Amino acid sequence: MNVISKSFDETKNSFNKRIFFLFSVTVLALCLVYLRLIDLQILNGSFYQSLAQNQHGSESAILPQRGEIYLTSVKGESLLVAANIAKPFVYAVPKEINDVDQTASKLGRLLEIKPADLAQKIREGSQNYLVLKKQLTEEVGNAIKALGLEGIRVEQETIRFYPEQNLASHSLGFLGFKGDKRIGQYGIEGRFEKNLSGSPGVVGLESDVAGRWITFASRNLIPAQDGDDIYLTIDPAIQFKAEEVLNTSVSVHGAESGSVVVLNPKTGAILALAISPSFDPNEYNKVSDISVYANKALAADYEPGSIFKPITMAASLNEGRVTPQTTYEDTGVVEFPENLRIKNSDNEAHGIQTMTQVLENSLNTGAVFAEQQLGHESFKEYVKKFGFGSLTGLELPGEVLGNIDNLNKKGDIFFATASFGQGITVTPIQVAAAFAAIANGGKLMKPHVVSKIVHPDETEEQFYPEEKARVIEPKIASQLSAMMVSVVENGHGKRAGVKGYYIAGKTGTAQVAYKDRAGYDPGKNIGSFVGFGPVDDPVFVMLVRIDHPKDVKFAESTAAPAFGEIAQFILSYMQIPPSRQ
Repeated sequence: MNVISKSFDETKNSFNKRIFFLFSVTVLALCLVYLRLIDLQILNGSFYQSLAQNQHGSESAILPQRGEIYLTSVKGESLLVAANIAKPFVYAVPKEINDVDQTASKLGRLLEIKPADLAQKIREGSQNYLVLKKQLTEEVGNAIKALGLEGIRVEQETIRFYPEQNLASHSLGFLGFKGDKRIGQYGIEGRFEKNLSGSPGVVGLESDVAGRWITFASRNLIPAQDGDDIYLTIDPAIQFKAEEVLNTSVSVHGAESGSVVVLNPKTGAILALAISPSFDPNEYNKVSDISVYANKALAADYEPGSIFKPITMAASLNEGRVTPQTTYEDTGVVEFPENLRIKNSDNEAHGIQTMTQVLENSLNTGAVFAEQQLGHESFKEYVKKFGFGSLTGLELPGEVLGNIDNLNKKGDIFFATASFGQGITVTPIQVAAAFAAIANGGKLMKPHVVSKIVHPDETEEQFYPEEKARVIEPKIASQLSAMMVSVVENGHGKRAGVKGYYIAGKTGTAQVAYKDRAGYDPGKNIGSFVGFGPVDDPVFVMLVRIDHPKDVKFAESTAAPAFGEIAQFILSYMQIPPSRQ
């Protein structure tokens, strides 16, 4: 009996242990499942949701329409200069082509590619998608479709198109590639890339295991935001004339380059900004030197020479240190310590001269006299007040400060040379803005080239004239304007005159410093003419700059005639009546 009882107890204990073991295993398994669910749904839920969406859904980008760019005439008319157009392109799916040589033979003639080269390209390229040629004409695109070639497709793509080609190219810039992305570069295209490009949208679609869209499944849509349209203050007719005259002048005189800036002196609006040589933004990649893209009106600072003399005179007049009739004796030279001497450009002594005659005859010694009457510190402050040594704020990339550091040095010689535009550097846009202040009665206006930005919802962002500072008094501006009229009537600026109008202006022939050593290169010079008109109510201020002409030395033979031709066109175009016979 005891033996049987003991055997039964042992069997019962063994059974209970197995039950407990199975229960424990079951509980552990449930715990692991529970923990896995927590991991899948809570801790890493977003990851697995995205994974599922990638397997059963897709996203397609919705490309925005790039904003367009317009020029605006003084009469309020707009000209489209940067547009978006559809162009055919042809691509191959090589794995679908049975006879590569025959396909290349038929296609090569239309694409103007040698059949052998085309066949090699098809064999060596991607077997799924290979672009053969872009920007086809509609005629060529239709002809390729008519061939019905297996594995050859023709589609449309939107491209940037500049219908006026070289016109205002330095202000526009271009849409080019940076890596594999097309973005605006240089000019307005680069400066306002974010405005013009807009924002891409996204559409999300669910698909089945075979990749087919599920018709009634949910779709996530983020609409694309098209780019802004930008309207510039540049007048197409004035721009065209400025480029035409500038290109001719550069060519005739064998010059390396040149620039023209025309602006409205009352508002600071840019009416023309011409650079030679220019480029066609439709074919921006065909230039031989990318330095052609640089906007030299903003980026090429230079020693301005005698066109700076009216700035010196403006400061001394405004402080009451001289008047137009103030005289000094011109001995032809000014002596400085260490045997330094400043002479007139003609190496002549002119005797007793008024301040008006200093400008008429472009006397270096007279500019030095006016600066000395003013004083160094006051002179430096006026140079800064006129905007030199600082950015104008024009809405184009690449602007440089220029360099007026010599005015921070000790020594009379630095201020003496600066008084007639040597030893300091300025940019054409700075010079034009400074003389606009003389033309408009003494107010330094901020130059601007953008008139308005039109958003996709048709709301407009207007750009208004901005006065930066009053530099000189209106009375002084009038006196100086009359002195500059005398330069055109009686001095070196005669060829800048326009019959029937009083034009104010000043010539300047600047020496060019060596790049690798001290001193000036005798074989190079930069000729400039800056002026405005009509003097009683100016509608334009203009700077013409001709770099390194080969046939003549002085600006009165290069920049001044170009100025006169453009000025005559502007006055006629704006229908400004003559004020004299």
